[in-house]
This record gives sequence, structure tokens and C-alpha cells, in this order.
Amino acid sequence: MEIPPPAGPQQPPQGQQPQGPYGAYPGQGPAPYPGQGPGPYPPQGPAPYGYQPWGHGYSPYAAPAPFNGLAISALVLGVLCFLPLVGLVLGLVALGQIKKKGERGKGMAIAGIVLSGLGTAILALALALATGGAAGFWEGFKEGARDAGGSGAVFSLKKGQCFDTEGGSLEGMAYDVDTVSCEGEHDGEVFANFPLPDGGYPGDDAVTETADDKCYSLQYAYAMDSWAVPDDVDIYYFTPTSDSWSFGDREISCVFGNMDEKGTLTGSLRQDATTLDADQIAYLEAAEVLNEAMDSAPEEEYVEDDLPGHKAWATRVSGALTEQVGLLRGHRWPADAKKPVATLVGQLESAKKEWADAAKTSDVDTFYEHYGRALDLTDAKKSVTTRKALGLESTPPPPYEDAGSGEGGSGDGDSGGGGAEV
Repeated sequence: MEIPPPAGPQQPPQGQQPQGPYGAYPGQGPAPYPGQGPGPYPPQGPAPYGYQPWGHGYSPYAAPAPFNGLAISALVLGVLCFLPLVGLVLGLVALGQIKKKGERGKGMAIAGIVLSGLGTAILALALALATGGAAGFWEGFKEGARDAGGSGAVFSLKKGQCFDTEGGSLEGMAYDVDTVSCEGEHDGEVFANFPLPDGGYPGDDAVTETADDKCYSLQYAYAMDSWAVPDDVDIYYFTPTSDSWSFGDREISCVFGNMDEKGTLTGSLRQDATTLDADQIAYLEAAEVLNEAMDSAPEEEYVEDDLPGHKAWATRVSGALTEQVGLLRGHRWPADAKKPVATLVGQLESAKKEWADAAKTSDVDTFYEHYGRALDLTDAKKSVTTRKALGLESTPPPPYEDAGSGEGGSGDGDSGGGGAEV
């Protein structure tokens, strides 16, 4: 620990002279001024080296340099965020003048440049938003709820992400969601996103109708093997509200969720090129051709209520079977799957003939006869052997109870009367 020296005038060590700014003053005592201790002041008396001592007519210090006026102006404009471009230019000019003239105010000039630069950036952002940049800004900073039209709300979730909602419900409004791993339990899984066209807000009903139509049509691209989708899973969608629309929100997110409000999902439902091999994809793509045709059944459930509509439907199904058979025959199957696929193709050929005959008849009873035999030939259970050989889900989903005359299901195997998946 250092101990401070005692108060009072300090004496130089023995044998040392008091020091001036450039060393000792020769022949001088310890204190040149009365009542003062030694210090860096010139002594009274003859000046060394021919210099005169300070007189009383002027200050020993030089007058301070003036402040640069442009630096002051730049600082004021920067603080007020007024005319930021002008403040930026003034600050830069001020720095040059200060360096050249030796004036004061460098700190003020720099502060003015920084503040004016920030103001310029804010002004540029405001102009960008006002001229069409709001939509891009919204994508990076989505805020506000989005009505789910019976589902939920989400800010910006990507295809394949799983999430939890506040309260675990996909109904009504939501203002935030938490993304979680798909491996554990979760409330929903996003399987598609698509934008709505620009323009005025089309209204809640129109947005909901668009979401309902397109989400159901997009599910296959993500979950190609509908047999692997649990029975308690349904489709929900997240849509913009009129408020979020004004900020540029146009995106609809299609989501898988549990039909039970208190239920959850476990594991990803993704079944596409990221999880399936080439043989599995080839089979499922061929099966989807028939599924789409089966789903195009007329609204009238009974043939007698719309025989022309059902005949047209039978024509579409017959054509789909022709295309499906061509796809199955055109693919090179692994050894274990060759025989099951060949057996399946023979059944599809027979079913195609029955559908074609149904399309030609003008009698309701005859239509039902061909229609019944066609459904038997394309029963979902006939696909189990092929699916097992290809490593796909082999448990058929339950048929629609209200399918009546054989209305096609929304997934392979989900057609009326135990109708086909193929």
C-alpha cells in the first residue's frame, strides 16, 4: 500500500534541483514564486537561453480555436431528425473544414453524421414501404392474427413444420404458435402453403372456400400414402384476416390436425419423395390416378337420380384405369413386387371393362350390376399383397359409411362399398 506524502510544500531530494518542463533551471531555489512550491514555471530573474519571462499583459495560454458552424448545424439537424440528408452533407463538409482550419467541433460533426445517417435510413425505409415494400416487410415481420376459418392462426410456418397452439386448439383465432419437433406430440403439421391473389380482401367466406378446396387437393403431394394417415386426422387451414390483409398477408397454410380438439399428432405424416423410394412413389402415383377419378362422382348419390351423371363418371373411371394399368406396366418393379403387381394389373383390366360397360348402359339396374362387379375387382384388400412387397402401409383404411352408390374416397382405398385404392 502506498502512503501519501505529508501536506505542505515539498522539498526536492538532497542534491537535486527543481525541474521545469525541460529539466532543471540552473542556479534556482526551490520556489520561484512566493507561497508556491516548485513547479513547471519559469523562474523570476534572468531568463535562461535568452527567453523573456511571462509578463502581465497577456495570458500564458493561447486563445481557444472557434467551433465550426457547420458541425453545430449537422448536430442539430441530426438530433431533430430534420432534413437528414442535409445534416449528413453538412457533417462531412464540417470535418474537412475542421481538419484544414484547426477549428473545434469534430465530435459534433461525427455525431451529426451518425444521427443524420440513421435518419436517412429510416426515410428510405418509409419510402420503400409506401411504394410497395410493405408486402416484403410483412413476410419478415408478420404480426396480427389470421383467422383459420375453423382452424387456427399462424405467423409464418414452412411446409413440414410441426407446431403447438396456445390451449392446444386449432379452432378460432390464434396470435402465436410454437414450432416443435414432429417426432413428439404436437397439435398440427403444415403440409402446404399457397398465396391468394393481390387485390382487395375477398371476404371471410371466399377465403375459407378457397382454402377448403385447395388444401384438400394439395394433401396428396405431401402424404402420398393416405393409408398411412390415421383415421382421426383431418385437414385445417390458416388464412389471413381483413386486418392482416392490409399488411400484405396473402398466405394460406394447410395443416393436418387431430379431429378431437384435445387430441394430438405424433410423428410426421410426410410421405413423399423425401421419405419414399422410387418404387413406392411409382405405385402411389398410379393409384392416385384412379383416386382422382373416383372422387369425381356426381353429387347425386343414387344412380336413378342422375343416370347421365353416373355414366359420365363411369367413363372417367374407365379412362383412369387405362392410364393406371399403363403406369404399372411401364415401371420396372423389384423382384418381390413383380408377381403381386401383375396380379393387380389383371384385376384392374377386368374392372376397366365393367366401368366401360356401365358407361354404355341406359338402364339403372344394369348400371348397378356393372358397378358392383367393378367395385369388387378394385376392393382395397386386393392391394395389400402389393403394398407389403413394396414396404408401404398394408392396413386398409375403413370405407366411408355414407358412400352409398360407390362415391370415390379422398384417398386411395377410401371409395364407397369398400372401393379400391388402386
